Amino acid sequence: MTPKIRYEIEFPINSSPQLLYQYISTPSGLQEWFADSVNSRGEFFTFEWNDGEENARLASKKTGEKVKFKWIDDNKKDTEYYFELRILEDEITKDVSLMVVDFAQEDEIAESKQLWENQVSDLKHVIGSV
Repeated sequence: MTPKIRYEIEFPINSSPQLLYQYISTPSGLQEWFADSVNSRGEFFTFEWNDGEENARLASKKTGEKVKFKWIDDNKKDTEYYFELRILEDEITKDVSLMVVDFAQEDEIAESKQLWENQVSDLKHVIGSV
């Protein structure tokens, strides 16, 4: 299997960093826009969609700024892949953006970015940022 390629995509979001952080760092917040169902047991998260589920470990977080989830295998061991959600705030304008870091196969990057665009669009609707 060919290795996946890391990519970043940035979305401007009309929200306070504090509110946005609640939606990217908690199971209930993530469940409103990222997955159909999100459950956590300690640092382990299960993300469920209608076509299956994926398991991840909360690898790191910085309150109000970012969260990083590492995908795990069936033995709860980290894989080399992760996704990170980082809140960026412009020092001068105070504009807020959500930076997504993710991985995809080279021929699936466009499709993966489109999926993030759809999910972040849902997030914007949930927090009233449209």
